Amino acid sequence: MSILTQLAEALRDGSIEVIDLTAPLSSQTPLLELPPEFGQTAQFQLEEISRYDDRGPGWYWNNFRTGEHTGTHFDAPIHWVTGKDLDDISKVPAGVFVRPAAVLDVTDKVAADPNFLIEREHLQEWEEEHGALPSGGWLLCRTGWSARTTQEDMINNTQTGPTSPGMSVECARWVAQESDLIGIGVETVGTDAGAAHSFDPAFPCHSMLLGAGKYGLAQLQNLDQLPAAGAMVLASPLKIVDGSGSPVRVVALIER
Repeated sequence: MSILTQLAEALRDGSIEVIDLTAPLSSQTPLLELPPEFGQTAQFQLEEISRYDDRGPGWYWNNFRTGEHTGTHFDAPIHWVTGKDLDDISKVPAGVFVRPAAVLDVTDKVAADPNFLIEREHLQEWEEEHGALPSGGWLLCRTGWSARTTQEDMINNTQTGPTSPGMSVECARWVAQESDLIGIGVETVGTDAGAAHSFDPAFPCHSMLLGAGKYGLAQLQNLDQLPAAGAMVLASPLKIVDGSGSPVRVVALIER
């Protein structure tokens, strides 16, 4: 029996389960917020073309408008100035879309401190317990932030501005420059911490990972349903020519 036949059998009998890691995409989907002097991403909008009526008696369909980085989305290297000469989303190799994943669970630390930053030591602790991080795979950061489904709760503005967990500068540098990981995935609205505008460099996950030709996945859900090691992630964005990123349907395969 071929490997693909075995996979088909496992999907059919339920020994491999498909977990949806994607946030619903609608006009209520939380958005990235930038200072007002900068351009803003568009809220998702549907425009009905016809719905079994005189505009089209046998079919229902819509136009839609949204930002490339609205909802669960995939960051291509060209999204950041450090990767401006690298791949746009249409040029990301298709092999990237099917990769293994490690899940780092820091929910307890984030519950105690919404500004919590993942450090290199947390990745070392993961490796001591589970083995090496997957070569060519994703690091998915489980923070519990996906429970926040409104704009206000997701951005979590405080006196210092957006307040949400993320990765430290040194940890982002290690993932970008020293690890074999292909990128990171997060539950927050973007791959950087809420306070990352004040880091040096600012927004290190964007700056360092995308500048190194790596990738980001943002606004993931259901990471609590994945094992710490052993999941396979499928994340296939739209093939937008010259696109900096794309909304994406992300699923994971896990063994039961």
